[in-house]
Amino acid sequence: MPLELLGKLAVILLVFGSPMVLMPLLVFLERKVCAFIQDRIGPNRVGLLGPDGLDEALLGKPVLGRRLLGGFLQPMADGIKLLFKEDIIPENAKPVPYVLAPVFAMVPPLLVFAVIPFAPPVKLFGTEVPIQVADPGIGVLFVLAVLALSPFGTIMGGWGSGSKYPLLGCLRAVAQVVSYGVCMGLAMLAVLMTAGTLRVSDIVAAQSGGVGDWFIWSQPVAFLLFLVCAFAENNRLPFDMPECEPELVGGYHTEYSSMKFAMFFLGEYIAMIAASAVTATLFLGGWSFPGIKPDGSLLMTVLSFAVFWVKVSALLFLYLWVRWTLPRFRFDQIMRLGWAVMIPAGLVNLAVTAVIVTAR
Repeated sequence: MPLELLGKLAVILLVFGSPMVLMPLLVFLERKVCAFIQDRIGPNRVGLLGPDGLDEALLGKPVLGRRLLGGFLQPMADGIKLLFKEDIIPENAKPVPYVLAPVFAMVPPLLVFAVIPFAPPVKLFGTEVPIQVADPGIGVLFVLAVLALSPFGTIMGGWGSGSKYPLLGCLRAVAQVVSYGVCMGLAMLAVLMTAGTLRVSDIVAAQSGGVGDWFIWSQPVAFLLFLVCAFAENNRLPFDMPECEPELVGGYHTEYSSMKFAMFFLGEYIAMIAASAVTATLFLGGWSFPGIKPDGSLLMTVLSFAVFWVKVSALLFLYLWVRWTLPRFRFDQIMRLGWAVMIPAGLVNLAVTAVIVTAR
């Protein structure tokens, strides 16, 4: 019993610690990818490897990889800067929703990882330990419900700020979430009908036969719909209407400062990682990959864990690539795309999937 409990605690730390470790790296990569795509310099001075870095002062020559690693302490510098900024609560703000909004922006996307299988079970000291916090029979419904809670941080922040610009951003967020949340549910239903189960581990097992068994091939329309909806649900460009600067100054987080302001952005990055993890699990086989056999050994478990995060990292790079490539949509274009294109396409795809599954 103590060993089983210890293994469970280790899995919980691994599952919830992995995205927290990846988050500052993602903040750094956001700037470096932007610099590469838009031909900017990017952060290159904060750290040992910079134009005037200690590597050249100590070694007499720059270290290889300075262009890639220069500025790698930028996330730490940003955190220290935000930590020591003054925390201001506006006079017209509603204190309870204003304070709770950043928490709601961070916690719900973090809960998604509770039902995501990061790797197959591993045998330690004669006990099989699943690399998954929980595996309920309604795991996909849990994911959908938790993802639906994520926008509450945006809504509470916009309404609780007591200012017109955050309120307008809040209203945009509500309209956007309702529009694309429906389509995301339709895309997930198509996967559930194909797999014949709501259990997340069973969905991964159904794709473990090889790359050809991944649901991205049998459900390409659902994959594209889910990916676009994930961008819209996370308010990422070209769907960042709740916080766009030209009309709304900063949108729903205009009146926030210090660590409350930082928590909104940390929540956005956690939501990106969570959406990428769900996408990899539902459409890209999760931890499975040809040549990796879940035999309970530590080596295969580590390899599966690495494969899962490689897939998630590829999807995260797509997030960054799209943000710094496509221009922002107008709000009427976003609504038209959601209601006139995405939802009808999701319904048609669901009907076709039902016909195929029934015929089989």
